[in-house]
Amino acid sequence: MPAARVLHARAALVTAVTDADDERARAQAEELRALGVTVRLGDGATLPAGTELVVTAPGWQPDKPLFAAAEAAGVPVWGDVELAWRLRGPGAAPWLAVTGTNGKTTTVRMLAAILEAAGHRTAAVGNIGVSLLDAVLAEEPYDVLAVELSSYQLHWAPSVRPHSAAVLNLAPDHLDWHGSMAAYAADKGRVYEGNTVACVYNSADPATEELVRAADVEEGCRAVGFTLGTPRPSELGVVEGLLVDRAFVPDRGQQAQELAEVADVDPPAPHNIANALAAAALARAFGVPATAVRDGLRAFRPDPHRIEHVATIGGVAYVDDSKATNTHAAEASLAAYEPIVWIAGGLAKGASFDELVRGAAKRLRAVVLMGRDRALIREALARHAPNLPVVDLDRADTGAMSEAVREAAGLAESGDTVLLAPACASMDMFTNYNVRGDLFAEAVRARATAAEGD
Repeated sequence: MPAARVLHARAALVTAVTDADDERARAQAEELRALGVTVRLGDGATLPAGTELVVTAPGWQPDKPLFAAAEAAGVPVWGDVELAWRLRGPGAAPWLAVTGTNGKTTTVRMLAAILEAAGHRTAAVGNIGVSLLDAVLAEEPYDVLAVELSSYQLHWAPSVRPHSAAVLNLAPDHLDWHGSMAAYAADKGRVYEGNTVACVYNSADPATEELVRAADVEEGCRAVGFTLGTPRPSELGVVEGLLVDRAFVPDRGQQAQELAEVADVDPPAPHNIANALAAAALARAFGVPATAVRDGLRAFRPDPHRIEHVATIGGVAYVDDSKATNTHAAEASLAAYEPIVWIAGGLAKGASFDELVRGAAKRLRAVVLMGRDRALIREALARHAPNLPVVDLDRADTGAMSEAVREAAGLAESGDTVLLAPACASMDMFTNYNVRGDLFAEAVRARATAAEGD
């Protein structure tokens, strides 16, 4: 929609096409037709005659017939991110870009908070609901943009060249879209192309460093790692409860600059500290002082459903990480607590759960399973934690989450954490992960209210 509006406003002859013909698509079509845009509903397969450029929504898979037709006709295909990049004006705000399998939104919002603390006019944009087109064409220009980019968006953005960029981590995800792990990683790696100051990578994830090595960057651009351990030269890391920088200091071999305390990160779970270090690295690459890193992290508040503490009832903490929609995200969440009563399950998206369960087994007191593909997790538990109590909920109605919370509460002891970290997508039972997390929080708060009444 933003691309259609922007191109039409620049006197392009725009035809909007979509496979859909539902209520939402018809409402969007009415809005575009009112502007004078031609709209084709229920027909996203054929290339309109005379087309000179295709701008695609990022989620459209590369094997769509429309794209094959465009290639055969020699018509370029851009995503909305590519369009935004090409429409930037002279002196446009540089982009500090973030991608990875998990943690992108949190890192970008941390980065924006740090940049704001340094006095820059900025915004968190891209794959987080704010259109990059709106940002680059804003009447009041920005100093710098904190940009979240998905693998889909990067696939369709061949000429984007950020100031600096980070790949937070790499784990199998969206392989049905990309076709293979190699293709998925290659699209993530596009974020490093043309970087001018820093390519930020995860020192604990060698695949991210390999993407840096493969990238074609500007002369003088540096590789900068982040680690939860003591940093080496050209890394940011953690020393005695402090986030420190050994990359953007005059003497990397001998100096370390204190940036913030681990306690300044909310919440201070290991994977969230890694997010903070990545955000700090990009901010430091842009020249932000250490005090702004500290002030920005202190000001930052995480979005809902990302390891969000809901309540503590009878000594049991209830944590909502509904955003943990794949095994990699759930692994990070499970590593942050012990002992755990784990609520998991949903749409597996082709994932295997053996490695996740094997690694988390010692931290688990019990498991409550729900959702369409819960049997896959149950089978992994039988292989790697056969003596663990498991409750299997065979229901998909609106009361299922309340029952899951009730069962988990019955299994938990004082000092435990009841953790919703499903390791699966939500759409088998819920509209999205937000609704899933909201229902978990509602069920927990109802228990808290009842406990107060007692």
